[in-house]
Amino acid sequence: MPKKFIKSFKYAQVGVKHALQTQRNIWIHLSIGGIVLVAAVCLKLNRLELAILVLTIFGVVVAEIFNTALEVLVDLVSPDQHEQAGLVKNLSAAAVLLAAAGAIVVGGVIFWPRII
Repeated sequence: MPKKFIKSFKYAQVGVKHALQTQRNIWIHLSIGGIVLVAAVCLKLNRLELAILVLTIFGVVVAEIFNTALEVLVDLVSPDQHEQAGLVKNLSAAAVLLAAAGAIVVGGVIFWPRII
Protein backbone atom coordinates (compact mmCIF):
# COMPACT_ATOMS: atom_id res chain seq x y z
CA MET A 1 0.00 0.00 0.00
CA PRO A 2 1.21 3.50 -0.68
CA LYS A 3 2.69 5.28 2.31
CA LYS A 4 0.38 8.28 1.89
CA PHE A 5 -2.65 6.03 2.09
CA ILE A 6 -1.43 4.45 5.32
CA LYS A 7 -0.53 7.87 6.74
CA SER A 8 -4.05 9.11 6.07
CA PHE A 9 -5.40 6.40 8.38
CA LYS A 10 -2.92 7.43 11.07
CA TYR A 11 -4.06 11.06 10.80
CA ALA A 12 -7.69 9.97 11.06
CA GLN A 13 -6.84 7.85 14.09
CA VAL A 14 -5.30 10.90 15.77
CA GLY A 15 -8.49 12.85 15.07
CA VAL A 16 -10.74 10.14 16.48
CA LYS A 17 -8.52 9.80 19.55
CA HIS A 18 -8.60 13.57 20.13
CA ALA A 19 -12.38 13.66 19.77
CA LEU A 20 -12.87 10.76 22.17
CA GLN A 21 -10.47 12.28 24.72
CA THR A 22 -11.84 15.81 24.64
CA GLN A 23 -15.49 15.72 23.62
CA ARG A 24 -17.95 14.56 26.24
CA ASN A 25 -20.86 14.79 23.78
CA ILE A 26 -19.33 12.16 21.50
CA TRP A 27 -19.38 9.74 24.44
CA ILE A 28 -23.01 10.63 25.08
CA HIS A 29 -23.92 10.00 21.42
CA LEU A 30 -21.99 6.72 21.37
CA SER A 31 -23.56 5.56 24.63
CA ILE A 32 -27.08 6.28 23.45
CA GLY A 33 -26.22 4.69 20.12
CA GLY A 34 -25.01 1.58 21.90
CA ILE A 35 -28.22 1.37 23.90
CA VAL A 36 -30.22 1.75 20.69
CA LEU A 37 -28.25 -1.05 19.01
CA VAL A 38 -28.74 -3.38 21.99
CA ALA A 39 -32.48 -2.65 21.86
CA ALA A 40 -32.46 -3.30 18.11
CA VAL A 41 -30.90 -6.71 18.63
CA CYS A 42 -33.27 -7.55 21.50
CA LEU A 43 -36.27 -6.60 19.35
CA LYS A 44 -34.84 -8.62 16.45
CA LEU A 45 -34.88 -5.80 13.93
CA ASN A 46 -34.11 -6.82 10.37
CA ARG A 47 -30.80 -6.02 8.69
CA LEU A 48 -32.15 -3.00 6.81
CA GLU A 49 -33.53 -1.44 9.99
CA LEU A 50 -30.26 -2.16 11.79
CA ALA A 51 -28.25 -0.65 8.93
CA ILE A 52 -30.40 2.49 9.00
CA LEU A 53 -29.86 2.83 12.75
CA VAL A 54 -26.08 2.35 12.42
CA LEU A 55 -25.88 4.97 9.65
CA THR A 56 -28.00 7.36 11.70
CA ILE A 57 -25.86 6.90 14.82
CA PHE A 58 -22.67 7.44 12.86
CA GLY A 59 -24.22 10.49 11.19
CA VAL A 60 -24.69 12.11 14.58
CA VAL A 61 -21.15 11.23 15.67
CA VAL A 62 -19.72 12.57 12.40
CA ALA A 63 -21.72 15.79 12.86
CA GLU A 64 -20.25 16.12 16.36
CA ILE A 65 -16.71 15.66 15.00
CA PHE A 66 -17.31 18.32 12.31
CA ASN A 67 -18.67 20.60 15.04
CA THR A 68 -15.49 20.05 17.04
CA ALA A 69 -13.32 20.69 13.99
CA LEU A 70 -15.13 23.95 13.23
CA GLU A 71 -14.82 25.09 16.83
CA VAL A 72 -11.07 24.43 16.78
CA LEU A 73 -10.71 26.24 13.46
CA VAL A 74 -12.74 29.23 14.63
CA ASP A 75 -10.66 29.47 17.81
CA LEU A 76 -7.51 29.38 15.68
CA VAL A 77 -8.49 32.10 13.21
CA SER A 78 -10.44 34.25 15.65
CA PRO A 79 -8.97 33.95 19.15
CA ASP A 80 -10.79 37.11 20.25
CA GLN A 81 -14.54 37.28 20.80
CA HIS A 82 -16.21 38.00 17.48
CA GLU A 83 -19.90 37.90 16.66
CA GLN A 84 -19.47 35.98 13.40
CA ALA A 85 -17.07 33.50 15.01
CA GLY A 86 -19.73 32.77 17.59
CA LEU A 87 -22.31 32.40 14.83
CA VAL A 88 -20.17 29.77 13.09
CA LYS A 89 -19.94 27.81 16.33
CA ASN A 90 -23.69 28.13 16.91
CA LEU A 91 -24.47 26.96 13.39
CA SER A 92 -22.25 23.91 13.71
CA ALA A 93 -23.84 23.10 17.07
CA ALA A 94 -27.26 23.48 15.42
CA ALA A 95 -26.20 20.91 12.81
CA VAL A 96 -25.46 18.42 15.58
CA LEU A 97 -28.78 19.20 17.25
CA LEU A 98 -30.67 18.62 14.01
CA ALA A 99 -28.77 15.39 13.34
CA ALA A 100 -29.65 14.16 16.83
CA ALA A 101 -33.29 15.21 16.39
CA GLY A 102 -33.37 13.37 13.06
CA ALA A 103 -31.91 10.31 14.75
CA ILE A 104 -34.72 10.40 17.32
CA VAL A 105 -37.28 10.55 14.52
CA VAL A 106 -35.61 7.63 12.69
CA GLY A 107 -35.51 5.64 15.93
CA GLY A 108 -39.16 6.41 16.56
CA VAL A 109 -40.20 5.32 13.08
CA ILE A 110 -38.30 2.05 13.46
CA PHE A 111 -39.01 1.24 17.12
CA TRP A 112 -42.53 2.59 17.66
CA PRO A 113 -44.38 -0.15 15.74
CA ARG A 114 -42.43 -2.82 17.63
CA ILE A 115 -43.03 -1.27 21.04
CA ILE A 116 -46.79 -0.68 20.81
